[in-house]
Amino acid sequence: MSKGFASQADLVEKRETFSELAPGVYALTAEGDPNSGVVVGDDSVLVIDARATPRMAGDLVAKVREVTDKPIRHILLTHYHAVRVLGVAGYPDRVNVIASDVARSMIVERGRQDMESEIQRFPRLFRGREEIPGLTWPTVTFRGEMTLWLGAREVRIVHAGRGHTAGDTIAWLPKEEVLFSGDLVEYGATPYCGDAHFQDWPATLDRLEALNPKAVVPGRGEALTTPERIREGIEGTRAFLRDLFGIARDGIAAGHDLKTVYARAMGEMRPRYGHWVIFEHCMPFCVSRAYDEAQGLDTPRIWTAERDMEMWRALEG
Repeated sequence: MSKGFASQADLVEKRETFSELAPGVYALTAEGDPNSGVVVGDDSVLVIDARATPRMAGDLVAKVREVTDKPIRHILLTHYHAVRVLGVAGYPDRVNVIASDVARSMIVERGRQDMESEIQRFPRLFRGREEIPGLTWPTVTFRGEMTLWLGAREVRIVHAGRGHTAGDTIAWLPKEEVLFSGDLVEYGATPYCGDAHFQDWPATLDRLEALNPKAVVPGRGEALTTPERIREGIEGTRAFLRDLFGIARDGIAAGHDLKTVYARAMGEMRPRYGHWVIFEHCMPFCVSRAYDEAQGLDTPRIWTAERDMEMWRALEG
């Protein structure tokens, strides 16, 4: 069993890759650390997911400056998690911060607790965290769907449905057929399910798959640029959710407690998924949420730094 929130492999700094998926459309990936996207329009730039700290956002700005001198005017938050949003202060230009109305409501409800919890769990992902000025607040919210025009370049921004969180948003470039999925899809990385809706997530994946993208930038893992890799990313995510929620549902039906369900999940899922990035880190949170949802708890309970430690001691102590 892991002895802390992250395994030794997860504590190692990851190498970043900035790759072009279509003319002016880029992915910043980092060997399983959180990804970001960049879309260069006629007169401005959109960044998809701001990164965890202003300092780390500055690293992304430097990558953008390698390919364009156009100002970064828009930042899309695919969901509310701190590791995705707290870097907004690192962008030198005045930006519109876009999020779904549901994602904003989650910041109101649990943003402060999530920030403290995430930094405690995985400090390596918050390099320069002392520079974070506070919570990130959207300046533009939408319900359902909106379209952002970067000159002639169309970006459809869609609240895709409940899955990784209740407020998950995708960015879809219909002409280029490039999809930024946020954490709804992972590749070679364990889906974090602590705020998940297991029973809704598969249908949300169906909606993404129906777009028939030529390229997908998952929340974690390399950019997917072939039909085979795209299928593997979506189906791998779907299979993980199905397997874990099935174990939780069986455990509830049998009257098992959380620790018993956790032990079975680790035993059965490690052979298939244990090589994925952050498997040991995610599984206590994933099993806890699956167990709650299998009992009928629709709204995920709020994670706090204190709850994290209590759960970790109960399952891994």
